[in-house]
Amino acid sequence: MSNNIDTLRTHLFATLAALQDKENPMDIERAKAVSDVAQVIINTAKVEVEHAKVTGAKGSAFLDKTPDLPPGISGVRQHRLQG
Repeated sequence: MSNNIDTLRTHLFATLAALQDKENPMDIERAKAVSDVAQVIINTAKVEVEHAKVTGAKGSAFLDKTPDLPPGISGVRQHRLQG
């Protein structure tokens, strides 16, 4: 399992879907625990973003997503406009 923002979103949406399951809904206490952990992860990501702003870093492993590349393609070049 990769630990990045996309993984977090996947887990949060799975929790939401489990809560909405009318036949076998997720226990509220368990959903609350997932929410609490997610909030801690989000708060650490906010600190990471602030650190990047102060130090001039270009990204982070948590926020940057490495795309799934098709066979034969070994990398991606990103261009960003400044301003």
